[in-house]
Amino acid sequence: MTYKKPVSVLVVIHSPAQEILLIERAAHPGYWQSVTGSQEDDEPLLVTAAREVFEETGIRAAAGALTDWHLSQQYEIFPQWRHRYAPGVTHNTEHVFSLCVPRDTPITLAPDEHRAWRWLPRREAAEACFSWSNRDAILALPQRIAAASGSV
Repeated sequence: MTYKKPVSVLVVIHSPAQEILLIERAAHPGYWQSVTGSQEDDEPLLVTAAREVFEETGIRAAAGALTDWHLSQQYEIFPQWRHRYAPGVTHNTEHVFSLCVPRDTPITLAPDEHRAWRWLPRREAAEACFSWSNRDAILALPQRIAAASGSV
């Protein structure tokens, strides 16, 4: 069995108006989240983020479109997903990115992973997420956008 690497990305996809794209996990109805996924082999994290965005939403992130927040956090892997990791692995390190796209960008879900998608205002999106790290990233979006634009 091939185990997942306990290094992942979280990509907050948002519109220019800071509406957030959330996707619902197919195997866990009611679990809404941003794009997430594990690093494969030694691929650069930016490549992981772009790959996961495409695999989960069908969005091809243009070169330079993803913003690396240079933020990582470690969290305990939920028990229902630990079987995907090598025995004894209980924690994952998540690296945060964001991607701004027009709200009318076509979304194509991977049906084996996700069952629905929706755009929500930032605060509603944060409340809808089951993951604290996803919630915190969504709430931090305005500061990250300001920092990236140099207007802090």
